[in-house]
Amino acid sequence: MAENRFQCTPSASARETVCIETDRVLDSCRDRDCFENVRVYLSCFGNEILERTGAIRAKSACIVWTFIGIDPIQFNRGFYAVTIRFYVKVTFEACIGGGHSQELEGIAVLEKRVILFGGESNVNIFKSNGFGNDFCAVPKPKCSEHNAPTAIVEVVEPVLLGTKIMEKASDCNCCCCCCQENDLPEAVLSSLDAPLMFDDNDNGRRFLTVSLGIFSIVRIVRPAQLLVNATEFCIPEKECHPVEEDDPCHVFRSMPFPVGEFCSNGIAPVLPNERVPSSRCGCGS
Repeated sequence: MAENRFQCTPSASARETVCIETDRVLDSCRDRDCFENVRVYLSCFGNEILERTGAIRAKSACIVWTFIGIDPIQFNRGFYAVTIRFYVKVTFEACIGGGHSQELEGIAVLEKRVILFGGESNVNIFKSNGFGNDFCAVPKPKCSEHNAPTAIVEVVEPVLLGTKIMEKASDCNCCCCCCQENDLPEAVLSSLDAPLMFDDNDNGRRFLTVSLGIFSIVRIVRPAQLLVNATEFCIPEKECHPVEEDDPCHVFRSMPFPVGEFCSNGIAPVLPNERVPSSRCGCGS
Protein backbone atom coordinates (compact mmCIF):
# COMPACT_ATOMS: atom_id res chain seq x y z
CA MET A 1 0.00 0.00 0.00
CA ALA A 2 1.33 3.44 -0.93
CA GLU A 3 0.44 5.02 2.42
CA ASN A 4 2.63 2.48 4.24
CA ARG A 5 5.81 3.33 2.38
CA PHE A 6 8.53 5.52 3.85
CA GLN A 7 8.47 8.79 1.97
CA CYS A 8 10.57 11.89 2.28
CA THR A 9 10.91 14.86 -0.04
CA PRO A 10 13.66 17.06 1.42
CA SER A 11 14.78 20.25 -0.17
CA ALA A 12 17.55 20.17 -2.72
CA SER A 13 19.87 22.08 -0.36
CA ALA A 14 19.70 19.26 2.19
CA ARG A 15 21.20 16.73 -0.22
CA GLU A 16 24.89 15.96 -0.02
CA THR A 17 27.46 13.32 -0.89
CA VAL A 18 28.58 11.34 2.17
CA CYS A 19 31.00 8.52 2.81
CA ILE A 20 29.57 5.44 4.52
CA GLU A 21 31.17 2.24 5.78
CA THR A 22 29.46 -0.99 4.77
CA ASP A 23 30.17 -4.54 3.65
CA ARG A 24 30.89 -4.97 -0.04
CA VAL A 25 29.98 -8.32 -1.62
CA LEU A 26 33.00 -9.59 -3.56
CA ASP A 27 31.66 -12.99 -4.62
CA SER A 28 28.59 -15.14 -3.99
CA CYS A 29 26.94 -18.34 -5.12
CA ARG A 30 23.73 -20.26 -4.62
CA ASP A 31 23.44 -24.00 -4.28
CA ARG A 32 21.05 -26.88 -3.70
CA ASP A 33 22.69 -29.79 -1.88
CA CYS A 34 21.24 -33.25 -1.37
CA PHE A 35 22.76 -35.05 1.60
CA GLU A 36 21.82 -38.71 1.30
CA ASN A 37 21.85 -41.23 4.16
CA VAL A 38 23.26 -38.93 6.84
CA ARG A 39 23.91 -40.66 10.17
CA VAL A 40 21.64 -39.45 12.97
CA TYR A 41 22.89 -39.60 16.56
CA LEU A 42 20.19 -40.48 19.09
CA SER A 43 19.98 -40.59 22.85
CA CYS A 44 19.94 -43.82 24.86
CA PHE A 45 16.14 -43.61 24.93
CA GLY A 46 16.01 -43.02 21.17
CA ASN A 47 18.21 -46.05 20.48
CA GLU A 48 15.93 -48.25 22.60
CA ILE A 49 12.92 -47.07 20.58
CA LEU A 50 14.82 -47.70 17.35
CA GLU A 51 15.53 -51.31 18.35
CA ARG A 52 11.84 -52.01 19.01
CA THR A 53 10.13 -50.13 16.20
CA GLY A 54 9.16 -51.45 12.80
CA ALA A 55 8.29 -48.11 11.19
CA ILE A 56 9.67 -44.63 11.70
CA ARG A 57 9.31 -41.33 9.91
CA ALA A 58 10.90 -37.89 10.18
CA LYS A 59 8.45 -35.17 11.19
CA SER A 60 10.57 -32.02 11.15
CA ALA A 61 14.12 -30.75 10.83
CA CYS A 62 15.70 -27.46 11.88
CA ILE A 63 19.23 -26.08 11.94
CA VAL A 64 20.28 -25.39 15.54
CA TRP A 65 23.90 -24.36 14.91
CA THR A 66 26.20 -23.54 12.03
CA PHE A 67 29.98 -23.42 11.83
CA ILE A 68 31.58 -21.33 9.07
CA GLY A 69 35.30 -21.51 8.43
CA ILE A 70 37.23 -19.56 5.81
CA ASP A 71 40.79 -20.37 4.68
CA PRO A 72 42.94 -18.91 1.90
CA ILE A 73 43.81 -21.19 -0.99
CA GLN A 74 47.48 -21.58 -1.75
CA PHE A 75 48.73 -20.51 -5.18
CA ASN A 76 45.36 -18.83 -5.85
CA ARG A 77 45.69 -15.38 -4.36
CA GLY A 78 42.41 -13.80 -3.41
CA PHE A 79 40.43 -17.05 -3.35
CA TYR A 80 39.13 -18.66 -0.17
CA ALA A 81 37.65 -22.01 0.74
CA VAL A 82 34.50 -21.67 2.84
CA THR A 83 33.68 -24.72 4.96
CA ILE A 84 30.11 -24.84 6.27
CA ARG A 85 28.88 -27.36 8.81
CA PHE A 86 25.18 -27.54 9.65
CA TYR A 87 23.97 -29.17 12.86
CA VAL A 88 20.40 -30.28 12.22
CA LYS A 89 17.98 -31.43 14.90
CA VAL A 90 15.53 -33.96 13.46
CA THR A 91 12.32 -35.03 15.20
CA PHE A 92 11.07 -38.55 14.43
CA GLU A 93 7.87 -40.47 15.12
CA ALA A 94 8.20 -44.23 15.66
CA CYS A 95 5.51 -46.89 15.90
CA ILE A 96 5.93 -48.93 19.09
CA GLY A 97 2.97 -51.30 18.74
CA GLY A 98 -0.65 -51.29 19.82
CA GLY A 99 -1.43 -48.28 17.63
CA HIS A 100 0.86 -46.06 19.72
CA SER A 101 3.68 -43.81 18.59
CA GLN A 102 6.65 -42.22 20.31
CA GLU A 103 8.61 -39.12 19.38
CA LEU A 104 12.40 -39.00 19.54
CA GLU A 105 15.06 -36.49 18.55
CA GLY A 106 18.50 -36.75 17.05
CA ILE A 107 21.32 -34.71 15.53
CA ALA A 108 22.56 -34.97 11.95
CA VAL A 109 25.69 -33.13 10.82
CA LEU A 110 25.99 -31.84 7.24
CA GLU A 111 29.10 -30.32 5.72
CA LYS A 112 29.80 -28.55 2.42
CA ARG A 113 32.71 -26.59 0.94
CA VAL A 114 32.76 -23.85 -1.67
CA ILE A 115 35.50 -21.68 -3.19
CA LEU A 116 34.87 -17.97 -3.68
CA PHE A 117 36.87 -14.86 -4.45
CA GLY A 118 37.50 -12.69 -1.42
CA GLY A 119 40.15 -10.26 -2.57
CA GLU A 120 43.32 -9.34 -0.72
CA SER A 121 44.03 -6.99 2.15
CA ASN A 122 47.24 -6.39 4.09
CA VAL A 123 45.77 -4.24 6.85
CA ASN A 124 44.69 -4.96 10.40
CA ILE A 125 41.42 -3.47 11.63
CA PHE A 126 41.08 -2.18 15.20
CA LYS A 127 37.91 -0.61 16.61
CA SER A 128 37.27 1.32 19.79
CA ASN A 129 34.92 -0.13 22.37
CA GLY A 130 33.05 3.11 22.94
CA PHE A 131 34.57 3.87 26.35
CA GLY A 132 37.48 6.16 27.20
CA ASN A 133 38.35 4.80 30.66
CA ASP A 134 40.86 2.17 29.48
CA PHE A 135 43.84 4.52 29.26
CA CYS A 136 45.73 2.82 32.11
CA ALA A 137 44.47 -0.69 31.40
CA VAL A 138 46.91 -3.36 30.30
CA PRO A 139 46.12 -4.17 26.65
CA LYS A 140 45.63 -7.76 25.66
CA PRO A 141 48.28 -9.14 23.29
CA LYS A 142 47.21 -9.41 19.67
CA CYS A 143 49.16 -11.17 16.96
CA SER A 144 49.62 -9.32 13.71
CA GLU A 145 47.70 -11.02 10.92
CA HIS A 146 46.17 -10.12 7.61
CA ASN A 147 42.56 -9.09 7.54
CA ALA A 148 40.47 -12.02 6.26
CA PRO A 149 37.10 -11.48 4.59
CA THR A 150 33.83 -12.51 6.16
CA ALA A 151 31.75 -15.42 4.87
CA ILE A 152 27.97 -15.19 5.21
CA VAL A 153 25.57 -18.10 4.66
CA GLU A 154 21.82 -17.83 4.14
CA VAL A 155 19.89 -21.09 4.30
CA VAL A 156 16.29 -22.23 4.54
CA GLU A 157 15.19 -25.03 6.83
CA PRO A 158 16.21 -28.48 5.53
CA VAL A 159 13.81 -30.41 3.33
CA LEU A 160 13.16 -33.96 4.54
CA LEU A 161 13.63 -36.42 1.68
CA GLY A 162 13.69 -39.82 3.38
CA THR A 163 14.41 -41.90 6.49
CA LYS A 164 16.06 -45.31 6.71
CA ILE A 165 16.78 -47.80 9.48
CA MET A 166 20.16 -49.36 8.79
CA GLU A 167 21.79 -52.48 10.21
CA LYS A 168 25.33 -52.01 11.52
CA ALA A 169 26.44 -55.32 10.03
CA SER A 170 25.54 -54.13 6.53
CA ASP A 171 27.92 -52.26 4.29
CA CYS A 172 26.38 -48.78 4.30
CA ASN A 173 27.86 -45.83 2.45
CA CYS A 174 26.65 -43.27 4.96
CA CYS A 175 27.61 -39.64 5.42
CA CYS A 176 29.09 -39.00 8.85
CA CYS A 177 30.87 -35.78 9.78
CA CYS A 178 31.47 -36.32 13.51
CA CYS A 179 31.49 -39.23 15.87
CA GLN A 180 32.47 -37.90 19.31
CA GLU A 181 30.63 -35.83 21.88
CA ASN A 182 33.42 -33.26 21.93
CA ASP A 183 32.81 -32.57 18.26
CA LEU A 184 29.38 -31.07 18.96
CA PRO A 185 29.00 -27.47 20.23
CA GLU A 186 27.42 -26.97 23.62
CA ALA A 187 24.48 -25.14 22.02
CA VAL A 188 23.67 -28.25 19.99
CA LEU A 189 23.81 -30.59 23.00
CA SER A 190 21.67 -28.25 25.11
CA SER A 191 18.93 -28.21 22.46
CA LEU A 192 18.11 -31.86 23.24
CA ASP A 193 16.32 -33.26 26.26
CA ALA A 194 18.79 -36.14 26.78
CA PRO A 195 22.50 -36.69 26.07
CA LEU A 196 23.44 -38.36 22.80
CA MET A 197 25.14 -41.74 22.49
CA PHE A 198 28.24 -41.98 20.28
CA ASP A 199 29.63 -45.41 21.17
CA ASP A 200 28.40 -47.94 18.61
CA ASN A 201 28.98 -50.79 21.08
CA ASP A 202 26.25 -49.38 23.34
CA ASN A 203 23.77 -48.30 20.67
CA GLY A 204 22.42 -51.69 19.61
CA ARG A 205 22.43 -53.27 16.18
CA ARG A 206 20.60 -50.47 14.34
CA PHE A 207 21.20 -46.86 13.47
CA LEU A 208 19.16 -44.20 11.74
CA THR A 209 19.87 -42.17 8.60
CA VAL A 210 18.04 -39.33 6.89
CA SER A 211 18.28 -37.67 3.49
CA LEU A 212 18.05 -33.88 3.55
CA GLY A 213 17.91 -31.15 0.93
CA ILE A 214 19.50 -27.75 1.61
CA PHE A 215 18.99 -24.50 -0.35
CA SER A 216 21.71 -22.00 0.49
CA ILE A 217 23.38 -18.77 -0.58
CA VAL A 218 27.03 -18.13 0.32
CA ARG A 219 28.79 -14.80 -0.09
CA ILE A 220 32.11 -13.22 0.91
CA VAL A 221 32.17 -9.58 2.04
CA ARG A 222 34.79 -7.06 3.09
CA PRO A 223 34.47 -3.65 4.76
CA ALA A 224 34.36 -0.83 2.23
CA GLN A 225 33.87 2.92 2.16
CA LEU A 226 31.39 4.15 -0.43
CA LEU A 227 30.27 7.60 -1.56
CA VAL A 228 26.49 7.92 -1.76
CA ASN A 229 23.98 10.69 -2.25
CA ALA A 230 22.10 11.23 1.00
CA THR A 231 19.81 13.68 2.74
CA GLU A 232 20.45 15.13 6.16
CA PHE A 233 17.33 13.72 7.80
CA CYS A 234 14.00 12.21 6.78
CA ILE A 235 10.70 12.44 8.60
CA PRO A 236 8.09 9.73 7.79
CA GLU A 237 4.78 11.08 6.54
CA LYS A 238 2.69 8.21 7.92
CA GLU A 239 1.22 8.71 11.39
CA CYS A 240 1.06 5.94 13.99
CA HIS A 241 -2.45 4.68 14.76
CA PRO A 242 -3.31 2.56 17.82
CA VAL A 243 -4.75 -0.91 17.33
CA GLU A 244 -8.49 -1.15 17.98
CA GLU A 245 -8.42 -3.99 20.48
CA ASP A 246 -12.16 -3.72 21.17
CA ASP A 247 -13.04 -4.75 17.64
CA PRO A 248 -10.71 -7.55 16.46
CA CYS A 249 -13.00 -8.47 13.57
CA HIS A 250 -12.65 -4.98 12.15
CA VAL A 251 -8.87 -5.31 12.26
CA PHE A 252 -9.09 -8.71 10.55
CA ARG A 253 -11.37 -7.42 7.78
CA SER A 254 -8.94 -4.59 7.04
CA MET A 255 -6.10 -7.04 6.35
CA PRO A 256 -5.37 -7.76 2.67
CA PHE A 257 -6.29 -11.23 1.47
CA PRO A 258 -3.13 -13.42 1.29
CA VAL A 259 -3.54 -14.40 -2.35
CA GLY A 260 0.01 -15.67 -2.74
CA GLU A 261 -0.35 -18.22 0.08
CA PHE A 262 -2.91 -20.16 -1.98
CA CYS A 263 -0.66 -20.55 -5.01
CA SER A 264 1.85 -23.39 -5.11
CA ASN A 265 4.15 -22.05 -7.84
CA GLY A 266 4.48 -18.45 -6.67
CA ILE A 267 2.06 -16.95 -9.27
CA ALA A 268 -0.87 -15.14 -7.72
CA PRO A 269 -4.18 -16.88 -8.47
CA VAL A 270 -7.12 -15.11 -10.04
CA LEU A 271 -9.78 -14.00 -7.60
CA PRO A 272 -13.45 -14.76 -8.38
CA ASN A 273 -14.26 -11.11 -9.18
CA GLU A 274 -11.11 -10.57 -11.23
CA ARG A 275 -11.13 -10.69 -15.00
CA VAL A 276 -8.99 -13.54 -16.29
CA PRO A 277 -6.33 -12.39 -18.80
CA SER A 278 -5.82 -14.48 -21.87
CA SER A 279 -2.22 -15.34 -20.90
CA ARG A 280 -2.96 -16.60 -17.36
CA CYS A 281 -5.21 -19.34 -16.01
CA GLY A 282 -4.71 -19.20 -12.25
CA CYS A 283 -1.98 -21.10 -10.47
CA GLY A 284 -1.62 -23.76 -13.10
CA SER A 285 -0.22 -21.50 -15.83
